[in-house]
Amino acid sequence: MNELDYKSFYDKVGKTNGWDFSKLKVSLEGALWDFNEEIKKKSKPSDILLDIGTGGGENVLTIASSLLFLVGIDISTGMIETAQNNLMKSSISNVRFSQMSSDELKFPARFFDVVTCRHAPFSSIEIAKVLKKGGYFLTQQVGERDKINIKKAFNQGQLVEENEALLTRYVRELKETGFSEVEYLEYDANDYYQRPEDLIFLLKHTPTIPNFGEENHDFEILNDFIENNRTEKGIRTNSKRFLIIAKK
Repeated sequence: MNELDYKSFYDKVGKTNGWDFSKLKVSLEGALWDFNEEIKKKSKPSDILLDIGTGGGENVLTIASSLLFLVGIDISTGMIETAQNNLMKSSISNVRFSQMSSDELKFPARFFDVVTCRHAPFSSIEIAKVLKKGGYFLTQQVGERDKINIKKAFNQGQLVEENEALLTRYVRELKETGFSEVEYLEYDANDYYQRPEDLIFLLKHTPTIPNFGEENHDFEILNDFIENNRTEKGIRTNSKRFLIIAKK
């Protein structure tokens, strides 16, 4: 999904559904890392961090106490409004949110010690401009085979590059931009959604199945999927992820 598609989707969904993820009940088994923990490993209390595609800002607010200052940006108006509301509800004072495109980062050169990006488009060139020498860029991205059993049930799904091709492209671009150390990891873990409404929330808030819910038979397909994938742990699907850590 490119940045314009990302903005269009999340602006539309935000206006229709809102962004309250707090009641979502889902468990993850088999993940090889926690992205927030990986960020903290590469950060110091004196660091300034930029988070690209910050969404509702929940993750930035979670790690705020580990850094000096954090800035979250997102191209979606609805996402930034949610992030601002979440910030106001917190007692956190070292975080700011702003609507901005990742293709044009409007910050001083070499301003940030750490740049992060979770499940959103990014520009290696723009990141290299705003990241200090010796700083780290960390990104977690969704692989093409994410939620593969759901996509097969609907005989459709989010059209992105093959996971290996996308990962290879990102690694190549970062190296060409001047990052000296580029490492990556992958996992394919199990997701268990506790209730049908949790799964419906996922499908209405992500582009896994484009325009889910607009056709009457969507819920018939979903009911069959739930019955075929119901386990003692919940309704089973998968999370395919890859992580890149690059040092400038």
